[in-house]
Amino acid sequence: MDLVLDDNGPLYLQLARALKEAMAAGRLANGTRLPSSREMAYDLNLSRTTVVAAYEHLRAEGFITGRVGSGSYVTSPWAGPVRPPPPRRAVVAQSAFSRRTREFCTLGNIPGHRPPGMRYAFQFGTPVVNTALTAQWVRELTRAAPYVQPNYPRIQGLPALREAVSRHISRTRGVACTPDDVLIVGGTQQALSLIARVLLEDGDEVALEEPHYFTARTILQVHGARLVGIPVDRDGMQVERMPDPAVKLTYVTPSHQFPTGAVLSHERRLALLEYARLGSGWIVEDDYDGEFRHDQQPVQALQQLDRDGRVLYVGSFSKTLFPALRLGYIIMPPGLRDDLLAAKWTDDFGCASMDQAALAGFIASGAYDRHLRQVTRKLAERRNLLRSLLQEHCGDRLEIMESHSGMHLVAWIHDMPAAEGDALIRAAHERKLALYSIAPCYLQPPEGTGLIMGFSAMSPAELREAVPLFAKCLALFPRRAAGERGRPALYLARSSG
Repeated sequence: MDLVLDDNGPLYLQLARALKEAMAAGRLANGTRLPSSREMAYDLNLSRTTVVAAYEHLRAEGFITGRVGSGSYVTSPWAGPVRPPPPRRAVVAQSAFSRRTREFCTLGNIPGHRPPGMRYAFQFGTPVVNTALTAQWVRELTRAAPYVQPNYPRIQGLPALREAVSRHISRTRGVACTPDDVLIVGGTQQALSLIARVLLEDGDEVALEEPHYFTARTILQVHGARLVGIPVDRDGMQVERMPDPAVKLTYVTPSHQFPTGAVLSHERRLALLEYARLGSGWIVEDDYDGEFRHDQQPVQALQQLDRDGRVLYVGSFSKTLFPALRLGYIIMPPGLRDDLLAAKWTDDFGCASMDQAALAGFIASGAYDRHLRQVTRKLAERRNLLRSLLQEHCGDRLEIMESHSGMHLVAWIHDMPAAEGDALIRAAHERKLALYSIAPCYLQPPEGTGLIMGFSAMSPAELREAVPLFAKCLALFPRRAAGERGRPALYLARSSG
C-alpha cells in the first residue's frame, strides 16, 4: 500500500494515522479488505508486531473490523466511495503521429460494431459461433502449457506456428513461402502498422481501393500517408487508373474485395505487379477471409504471381477463429525481412507464446481444417438464405452485389439518397435493428445508400426474423416516382472491359 509514516511517535501509531488518512481521502473505501499483518509488515519494512498493534488500535476505535478466517475490513465513518482523481488538464498532442491519431481514430464510434440494445444486427466481420471450438481450444492450451518456456517469446514467432502457417497457406492459398518468411503479429492491424512504419515517410502516396477497409485507411493516415482512392468495379481495382508517378505502397484485397466482394482479375493482377516493379513500389495483399469460398474454388493469392519480391501477404485468425486471439502473420519479402523484424521488436518483443503454441497444435492436428470446412458450409447456407429473404421481402428495391465468399453482402437501395439512408438506419435502430452503411468505406462517400449486411453473427432463425423487420423499415421510405429519380444508387464502377 502507498502509505507514508510521519516520524512522530511510536511506529504503530504512525501506521494507524496513515491508514486513517487513506480512509479520509477516500483511498480506502468502506468494505475494503486490508492486507494481512504479514503482508503489510513486508511492504512497509516494519515488524509484524507493529502492524498488529496498529490494527488493534484501529479496531478499538471502530475504524476496522475483523472477520474470523477472512481478515480486517474498513468500517470507518470517514470512508465513503473512492474519490475519482482530479480531472486532468487537456494536453496538446506532442507529435505529428499523436495529432493524426486524434484526428483519424474514432475509438468510440468504430464502424461495424454492434450498438447496445439491438435485438438484431447485420454485423459484419464477426466470426460464426462454433460451439465445439471453445472446448477444442481449451484442450490445445492445456497440451501446450507444460512445454511453453516462461521467458520472452521469439520476435519472429514460435517456430512450430511459423511452420504450421507456412504449410497451411502454401497448400490452401498457393502462397510461396517457407517458415523463415513468416512473421507472427498481433492481427491485421499490427501487420499494417509495422508495414507502414517500415515503408512510409510522412506525405508518401498510398493507393487503396475505393471503397476499402476503413481500419486500413485509418492506420495509413495515422502514419502520415496521402491516400489515393482507385475505383473498384466487378473485376476489382481498376489498375489502369493508378497514379503516375507510381505510389510507394498499394493496399489491396484481391481475393475478396472489401466490402464489395469483387475478385481482382488475372490481367489486373499482372498489371498491378508490373506497376509495382517499374515504380519500385510495394503491395500489401490483405487476405482477410480468403478461406471462406462458398461455391467456387478458392482464388489463388496475388503473392503467388510475384516474381520480384514486392508483395507483403497479410493473413489473420480473427475471422477464421475468434478476434480475441489477436494473432495474424505477414509473409515477408526477402528485401524487408530484417526491417520488419526490427519493427516488431520495437513494438512488443513478440506475440504471446502460449497462444502461439496452442494455435500451432490446432493447425497441425487437422482440427483447423475441419473447423474451416464446417464454418464455410454454415456461411454458404446463411448467405444463400439472406439473399433469398432479401429478394422475397424487398423485391427490386435492392441491388445485391455478387459475392462468392466471405461473411457479408453489399446491397444498394435503388433511388435512395444518402441522407434518406441515414434516416433509414436511425429508424431501424429505433426498432432494435442495427444496419451498417457502406459510406465509411469511401474517401468520398457516395450520394446513394449502400448497406453492408453481415450474416455470420446471426443464426438462420434470426435472419428469418430480421429481414422482414428490415423490409418494414424500408417501407417507411417509399420508392421515388420515375420522374423524381436521380442518378442510380449503384456507385460501384462498371467494368471498363
